[in-house]
Amino acid sequence: MTAEIICVGTELLLGDIVNTNAQFLSRELAELGISVMHEHVIGDNTARLRELVNQARQRSDLLVFSGGLGPTADDLTKETVAEAFGDTLHFDEEEWNKILAFFARTGRTPSENNRKQAMVPTNGHKIPNDHGTAPGAWFEDAQGHAAVLMPGVPREMKAMWTEQVRPALQARQNCTIHSVTLRVLGGESRIASKAAALFDSENPTAAIYCKTGESEIRVTARAATAEEAEKACRARIEEFRAVLGDNAYDTDVPGLEYTVVRILRERGLHAATAESCTGGLVAEKITNVPGASEVFGFGFVTYAEQAKSRLLGVDPAMIRRYNVVSGPVAVAMARGALQASGADLAVGITGLAGPGGALPGKPVGTVYLGGADARSNRSYLMRLELGGYQERSIIRTRAALYALDLLRRMALGLPPDGGVTLEPGDPVPEL
Repeated sequence: MTAEIICVGTELLLGDIVNTNAQFLSRELAELGISVMHEHVIGDNTARLRELVNQARQRSDLLVFSGGLGPTADDLTKETVAEAFGDTLHFDEEEWNKILAFFARTGRTPSENNRKQAMVPTNGHKIPNDHGTAPGAWFEDAQGHAAVLMPGVPREMKAMWTEQVRPALQARQNCTIHSVTLRVLGGESRIASKAAALFDSENPTAAIYCKTGESEIRVTARAATAEEAEKACRARIEEFRAVLGDNAYDTDVPGLEYTVVRILRERGLHAATAESCTGGLVAEKITNVPGASEVFGFGFVTYAEQAKSRLLGVDPAMIRRYNVVSGPVAVAMARGALQASGADLAVGITGLAGPGGALPGKPVGTVYLGGADARSNRSYLMRLELGGYQERSIIRTRAALYALDLLRRMALGLPPDGGVTLEPGDPVPEL
């Protein structure tokens, strides 16, 4: 089945409202195995909307609308789509009574314009709205094309989709759909090139979505039963893992910090952080995870040189010799955090987040990550070159992501990705 998403509202075209509905609907349709061929944003203009609906109806099986169902004169989505699908509207007394009751509960009085919202399809059917005044609508033509109309208010639209529309579309698919999302560190192009053959499949399908410093691979399978669909997804996920290795870190989690907390908890480990350029961002991410207090007790934000010396025991002479942005200082920060906190693992971060402050041989975006493991007395060091991203916030976010990954790798006994492992007594290189 193919689909097009049509979001109606001049306020969207003007940029007054962020169009989160399109993102939500795209993901939801993909999970149902429905291919989204086009997305549109169109203003409250009847002629342009009529033209778009007629074109989209000829090339796609399903049109999914949000917006344009309100009581004002320019809310004409329902009327325009009904005309295109050869349907008419009629006044629904039941819906009108629901609207009256809704206004009564909120201590308001409806206007005559609100009667417009009680107009519903004659040949199609209405879609109940238990969270607002505007019911949705479902139209179909003789060729089997369908249009689903939902409110533009995100809360109402999402509830109507979840409670009414998604189950109806899933039943039409005549199969069970299951999706699994694999999270992978690294850019989209690198991942796609390594696993290109795995994306070339109709069932299960695999789609990649780029994030800051990582990517999501969503695998979706269609099968006769939920068990078969899930089994097909898991088998394809394992194929991705075999190709992508340790960078494929988890499935169906909101972010890397959730994986880190889970691994630390499973292994009975505690972690600490010592941050400079990231300003506590790593600690914030960890403590956003429920249950983080079981594995995390100390986070040091040592932005100034004096703080690094006073709180973490970093030798001022080392800072003078190597500079505060250096490999030896990053490792010393991690070791200091380990000793001060009594944790099992620690990471230290120092770098140049910009926009100014570049040093000879160390442009903006240079970040050093140090790791310390009390179990083995090993230390770890990585140098990141993040200057190509320019924006300070992106440099800090990516640095925090790599620090979390270093914690993950230390907990699992994996080597750092692109870094060095230091045995006790080894000198710390500058890199």
